Amino acid sequence: MPPTARDPSALSFRNTTPENYLPLKLDVTSASDIESAFSSTLEKFKRVDVVVNNAGYGLSGPFEELEEKHVRTQMEVNFFGLMAVTKKAMEVMREQRPSGGLIQQVTSIGGQNGVPNFSIYCASKWVGIPYLNNRKSILTRLCFQAVEGFTESVSHEVKPEWKIKFQLIEPGGFRTDWSGRSMVFADKRHPAYEHLDARKKAEGRHHQQAGDPIKGAKAMYELAVMDNPPLRVVIGTDAYQAVMKKINAYSENYKKYEQISNSTDVDQ
Repeated sequence: MPPTARDPSALSFRNTTPENYLPLKLDVTSASDIESAFSSTLEKFKRVDVVVNNAGYGLSGPFEELEEKHVRTQMEVNFFGLMAVTKKAMEVMREQRPSGGLIQQVTSIGGQNGVPNFSIYCASKWVGIPYLNNRKSILTRLCFQAVEGFTESVSHEVKPEWKIKFQLIEPGGFRTDWSGRSMVFADKRHPAYEHLDARKKAEGRHHQQAGDPIKGAKAMYELAVMDNPPLRVVIGTDAYQAVMKKINAYSENYKKYEQISNSTDVDQ
């Protein structure tokens, strides 16, 4: 088991031995770290069966409070870092013998359900990324494949004989440090948004979430070892309730405008 972290000395697990444990340094925004982590894993364990893309953090605050540097860093870690690890994992899993493996992407219920104070975080998980122009610092275009859309698309590109499978894990709230030390806020408050206090909201939720991290990890393991793992699944009662509500809202909305939606084909 090769767990990774930017500071692997901070990692600690019970019942590990030198034969089954290899903590590795990995900053997902570093190409050299990614190469080194996979090389070290292959040298010791000879193959890679499961990759869990769990690196990420929360950026919280009304969109107009967030500076370009916040937006860019959020996307670099939550999306582009994940994408780089995924690319290397696919290469390794395709070329090893026997080929195959599972890439488990930890997204979020925020990848299905937009919530206030998390516009950029949700964008990094969902299907639309506000992408900033380097020079003008304005929203110039949309890249329509964040983690959810990217992973689903790639899952249709691989050959069945490669036996590479993908899985999107969409957690709800769990009692981790996500709302604590892993949360980043805007440097300055915007006077128009006194009705949204992101920091106060996060502090109120910290370690009050419904989810138990140990049970969440157990669910992820059970999903990873399935013969036919689902492409997409939520974990957590709050996530399940939110996604079912979203599915119902989608159904009602698209059905309501069915006539307009089906009115645009070329006349025969």
